[in-house]
Amino acid sequence: MSEVRLKLVSRAFDGFERAFAQQIAAFESENPGIKVDAEFFELGPYHEKMLANRGAANGEADLFLSVTDWMPEASSSGQLLALDSFLEADPPEDWPDGWSPSMRGLQTGADGKTYGIAYHDGPEVFMYRTDLFGDFAEQSAFRLRFGYELAPPKTWDEFVDIAQFFTRPEKGLWGCCLAGFPDAHNNIYDFMLHLWSRGGQLMDAGFQPQFHKEAGHLALHFLVNLVHKHRVVDPACLDLDSVASGLYYASGKAAMMWNWSGFAAVAEDSSASQIVGKNACSAMPAASRGGRSVSLNIYWVLTITSGSKHKPEAYRFLKHVASSAMDKVTTMSGGNGTRLSTWRDPEVHSRFPYYAIIEEVHRDVESPPQDARFPEVAEILNRMVDDALRLRVTPEEALARAAAQVDELCATKRTAG
Repeated sequence: MSEVRLKLVSRAFDGFERAFAQQIAAFESENPGIKVDAEFFELGPYHEKMLANRGAANGEADLFLSVTDWMPEASSSGQLLALDSFLEADPPEDWPDGWSPSMRGLQTGADGKTYGIAYHDGPEVFMYRTDLFGDFAEQSAFRLRFGYELAPPKTWDEFVDIAQFFTRPEKGLWGCCLAGFPDAHNNIYDFMLHLWSRGGQLMDAGFQPQFHKEAGHLALHFLVNLVHKHRVVDPACLDLDSVASGLYYASGKAAMMWNWSGFAAVAEDSSASQIVGKNACSAMPAASRGGRSVSLNIYWVLTITSGSKHKPEAYRFLKHVASSAMDKVTTMSGGNGTRLSTWRDPEVHSRFPYYAIIEEVHRDVESPPQDARFPEVAEILNRMVDDALRLRVTPEEALARAAAQVDELCATKRTAG
């Protein structure tokens, strides 16, 4: 029998590369007639190759790791295989109850079918340096300056106080770091988090823009002010994506960060981090005391492309990766496993203490609209946030222009439909 070679494509990220290497090796040892080749891409070219240029439909890969933002576009355009028949005939271990409901919804298409299995989870969490927050001299100085105790911030106003206190660029320390690179990823997610925490919404039920209203103004001004008014963010952060900002924090150059929870694992990796044993995680701050602490529910889903010529073998690999043992490999390699068994695993908790809050954070999460038009909206938001952060226009101008562009986009899509 001839050998089957599967092609897997993924976003470039060390945690993904390490995890897939182990998972592929284990799979190939158990399935000697199947080989899996993996290729990794930066975010922008990755979407263009696989979805915009229809690589998933054209068979350029068998297995496609997709962020949930892309799932409506990918499924509605016929580029992914619905997995329902496979899941019914040969389900993964503990399917579906081995996953939180929050890890099963975003890969469900408008047709009610399932188009993938969660591989790598966020959510976004708040991270802070315990060596700084726990230092007696720092605590005394902060109390003297601000009149309250130094502790992980409960509100965004407290966050600004603490960020100002720890900003010491002459000593190579900033109050916080951002992922400001305009890749329609963390830069727009930051805006969404601040929008939601202030009671706003991105779009209404009719997919009309709402982000330009009062909460949106507060959110965008907050981000701009961190860089240009309060000056608590290294300007170099405007050119860092989510991975680079996670490494920046791990290098010890910032006192606080909000980012994907997986970067707490990077902070504990001695090959990449200067703050091993000095990081802790908490829920996100709220707009006010007693207000809503909201996080972002976006995750990466392993899918089978509609263009795959080896769909049964691809499903065999997907099922293998979804097992409890392989999901734990994802976590221990620097990714974030998605199964409840991983979230509750004592060894995982011992190595990565932030897993203790993962289920709690998932109780109040928001996601971008599950609409095939959203990737185009994301590009508009990408320009909006970047223009505001780089002071090309005021936040008011950026918001108004973006809302008008989204209106025009939606009107065009309705006309075309």
